[in-house]
Amino acid sequence: MDHQREDHDLAFLLRYENVAWYEDGAVRILDRRVYPIEERFVVCRTHEAVARAIADMVTQSAGPYYAAAHGMALAAWECRKSADPMAFLRDAAFRLSHARPTTASRMEAITGEALARASAAFDAGQDIAETLREYAVELMERRYRNIARCAGFLADRLPEHSVIMTQCFAETVIGMLLRTAAAQGKTVRMICPETRPFLQGARLTASVAVQQDCDVTVITDNMPAAVLSSGAVDLFTSAADVICMDGTIINKVGTLQIALCAGRFGVPYYVTGSPDRKKSGVCDVTIEYRDGSAVLDHLGRRATLPGVKGLYPAFDVTPGSLVSGVVTDRGIFLPTELSRYFHPEDGDFPSA
Repeated sequence: MDHQREDHDLAFLLRYENVAWYEDGAVRILDRRVYPIEERFVVCRTHEAVARAIADMVTQSAGPYYAAAHGMALAAWECRKSADPMAFLRDAAFRLSHARPTTASRMEAITGEALARASAAFDAGQDIAETLREYAVELMERRYRNIARCAGFLADRLPEHSVIMTQCFAETVIGMLLRTAAAQGKTVRMICPETRPFLQGARLTASVAVQQDCDVTVITDNMPAAVLSSGAVDLFTSAADVICMDGTIINKVGTLQIALCAGRFGVPYYVTGSPDRKKSGVCDVTIEYRDGSAVLDHLGRRATLPGVKGLYPAFDVTPGSLVSGVVTDRGIFLPTELSRYFHPEDGDFPSA
């Protein structure tokens, strides 16, 4: 790659090789379940292992999308001796895209493009694995570039000295937002709820912030209302696993309660991402329920007595009425106007 990569000046866990990376018959994924306490990589030598890593939360937030793309490159390497390589790849695409149910449709877009490129390479007698490796890197470049535009629109909403609250791990947009704000000469302080049970806010978001020289404070998940009521926060932001066309937001459980508090105390809530035209509303979304035993542990240590039960809905549903704007690579949209995202011919995009 001759040009400057889109991940330049970002924190360690946002660098391409530390998200997911295919090389020499294996996909290497930073284990976000233990970072930053431990810097450990899971090495997957089959695409099934990549799917398991996605399902087991080895990689989270946007990480599974990139893992799926690199997993398809690994599947192409695996199928080199198959009697029907394309059938093998179709099976791999389904397994990778459906590793977690809530994001299956977006994952299918990635594995579907990989299949199309693989088919063209196969017909041309080209190396399918190399073709899909190049696609995986291209995908990262393309998505990071789009996220940088998104971060730019959000950064424009920040005052010169701002305090923002986050939820869970918004992946690349957090790093891009801090990079862009710094370039604009703005000072950003971050407040990160910890995001139980995997502590993505404490371990991942806060790590990105501190590595990019941002003043960051971690709070527990029962503190957002107290902090928002103090008047110290200028803006609340989160990413979204699904943005429905009616403005409904599906994101890490806990998003709804923070959005409710933000609305109560006059703090604007901006969601980053792009709408999913296949999801008209929550009726089209499968809310994933994970093993409830995860909430009974804290960093791998049991916190409850035997017999105590746990409940773990991975996502909750935030109505568009609580959202100030949806920040995309094409501008900021009101939740009621998301259809305009897909119709640039209508003229200038709105600014919510």
